[in-house]
Amino acid sequence: MPDSPLEPLDPVSLPPRVDVSDNSAALAAVQAVIDAGPFSSTWDSLREYEVPLWYRDAKFGIFIHWGIPSVPAQGEWYSRTMYLEADRAFEHHRETYGPHNEFGYKDFIPSFTMDRFDPAEWAEVFRRAGAQFIVPVAEHHDGFAMYDTARSRWSAAQMGPRKDVFGELMTAVDGAWMVRGASSHRAEHWFFMNGGMRFDSDVRDARFSDFYGPAQREETAPNELFLEDWLLRTVEIIDQYRPQVLWFDWWLEQPAFEPYIRKLAAYYYNRAHEWGRGVVINYKWTAFAEGSAVYDIERGAMPGIRPDVWQNDSSVGKTSWGWIEDHDYKSLDDLIGELVDVVAKNGNLLLNIGPTADGTIAPAERELLEGIGDWLTVNGEAIFGSRPWLIPGEGPTEVVAGSMIDDAFAPYTSEDVRFTTRPDVTGDYVYATLLRWPDDGVARIRSWGTASGLLGRRIAELTVLGHGAAEWTQDADALCVTLPETPPSAVGVVVKLFLEPVHEPARKDFLHG
Repeated sequence: MPDSPLEPLDPVSLPPRVDVSDNSAALAAVQAVIDAGPFSSTWDSLREYEVPLWYRDAKFGIFIHWGIPSVPAQGEWYSRTMYLEADRAFEHHRETYGPHNEFGYKDFIPSFTMDRFDPAEWAEVFRRAGAQFIVPVAEHHDGFAMYDTARSRWSAAQMGPRKDVFGELMTAVDGAWMVRGASSHRAEHWFFMNGGMRFDSDVRDARFSDFYGPAQREETAPNELFLEDWLLRTVEIIDQYRPQVLWFDWWLEQPAFEPYIRKLAAYYYNRAHEWGRGVVINYKWTAFAEGSAVYDIERGAMPGIRPDVWQNDSSVGKTSWGWIEDHDYKSLDDLIGELVDVVAKNGNLLLNIGPTADGTIAPAERELLEGIGDWLTVNGEAIFGSRPWLIPGEGPTEVVAGSMIDDAFAPYTSEDVRFTTRPDVTGDYVYATLLRWPDDGVARIRSWGTASGLLGRRIAELTVLGHGAAEWTQDADALCVTLPETPPSAVGVVVKLFLEPVHEPARKDFLHG
């Protein structure tokens, strides 16, 4: 046991339960919004959805895993693994906090204080990092709402910090001119705590069944009451906070969710139509019909350019999304490489951090965000508002495609290049981002050699971002650029071309009028 044991939850202090057994009126209100259109709850109708321009241009957002798991600091799945007798977290919990029937997951709530949480400071850190949209976890698998919900007493507004920390952050995000988002991991709560039903633990205690429940077997389909509650909790987030990004985790592809997903999407898109705002739903695997929302890959990559915009949700840490004491952090080089690779393949990067239980952003995570922001200050022209070029890149380092593979990335080299472009009214700007600085100070871009035929037009101007004009030569094999003696930024370098206009001889620089 620790020197200073945590103070467990006092059951007497709990707010009264919320009765969510009769959802008829709330469901009727949802249906009324769907009936009003323009979207109906059919896949044919939902495929008429169009990804908003702001999201296509944004490229970079911040994901935030924060909540009760930051207290034991053993990872965001601790509420499940601590009740699985075969998992090492089970013994860790018993040795550190005592028997599960005396100190369970709920008993971490009083220590989740967030007493140093400064939403304005967080927003400023994210803005300096270059983030365009912010997606905090509204509710994770553990069933503890980080927002002010009327459907449960188990929320940050009524326990722990006893304030709407989610809402406060959204207000700060508005103040920093970024876009609101929210993630929901509620679907998995159907089974998430079920290990505690197999032995004497507080999951079995009827006084807390509205928190730990349903705690059903993962082999069983969720029933209608749970599915209705999932729908209405998500609707509540939509109506109270108006997020323009709504991110869903992986269990939604269960067949039982399908009709509820369609209703939710139609409701959200119709609400957004009322607001006059462009919104995005992120989904994994096959939960949504293609074209009805934005596909998301967890800690992953695409093999090439995807025709439709997509998203990679990843994290600064290699082993955990939430706060843990011994994070194995990625390097700034790794994170910049991940961002550039995603953008070159028509994707956005949603990069996660995990604040501590008192509401602070760890110095190492703050430093990484500041490093990304510094890099984007110099090179953001090749990222924000860009589009994929003819090919995504070149180089010897193989990028493994798929999900959950970010720890398999080999270090990039100076021969690894990613391309982006932005059309101009008179010509094209094309960017080559070398993912490492070449030792000899010469950037060699093989796809821009005359033999490749990819450029198609004469180079009217060449510059190095953060430096200016540079000497260059071009032959059949490559375009070679003599780089400045001092690297303009901490990671790699970006070479910018302005290609000879196709029709108009006069040039107009889109950045300077």
